[in-house]
Formats: sequence, C-alpha cells, structure tokens
Amino acid sequence: MSEEIAAAAVETAEKAGMLGLGEATLDAVLGYLVVFIGLSLLMVVVIIAGKIMVSRQKKEAAAPATAAPAAALAPAVSAAPKELAPGSAGEVKIYDTDPRDAAMIMAIVANKLGKPLNELRFVSIKEVKEA
Repeated sequence: MSEEIAAAAVETAEKAGMLGLGEATLDAVLGYLVVFIGLSLLMVVVIIAGKIMVSRQKKEAAAPATAAPAAALAPAVSAAPKELAPGSAGEVKIYDTDPRDAAMIMAIVANKLGKPLNELRFVSIKEVKEA
C-alpha cells in the first residue's frame, strides 16, 4: 500500500509540474547567476559614470586656470593653487613685494617664534615704503 501511495505521489507531482531536486538546484544556481551578473553590470556602470564625472570636474577646473593670466595682471596676489597642501593654513595676499622676499619673511618669523611654518597663518604681507 505504501508503494501505491508513493507512486501516486510521484504521478501527482509530475502532473502538477513540481521540480525534482536536480532541476530545483539548477534553477536556483541560474537565478543566483543572473542576479550576480546584473549586479556586476550595475557596478561597471556606476564606475564608468564616476570616471566621467571626475574627468568633467578636471576639465572645468582646467578652464579657469587658462583664464588666470588675466587675473595675474591684477594687484600682486599670490598665485597659490586652489587645492591647499596638507598642513597649509590658506592663502597669503602679497602686496608690493616679491614672493621670494615674502617667503623669507615667513621663514624668519617662524624661526623666531620657534614654531613650524605650517602652524602659523599669514593673512597678508605688504611692503611698507619709507617716505
């Protein structure tokens, strides 16, 4: 009787379209593979989009740099790059003096104070002319 029940169960499963263990495993593996490939393609698209955005930002940053010679004719303001060096305290405005002289003045002040130059903040340096 149990054999008849088992045979009836197999026959019913086949009619109902149920999958066997091998077919279910194959379906699961193929499903996981499709999802993995989809996620990999999405990752590639995001990486490419990121590289496009970075290259656009570099081009936009380079465009004002080519227009900088006109700004160089303005009062002598230091031509420091927009990206500050690590430990930098910002830009220094230099009026009526040579950048080399300004650098020496900053080094002398740092030496007299006994502090590293990157811990000091110079706002501007202006030559005082005697009348």
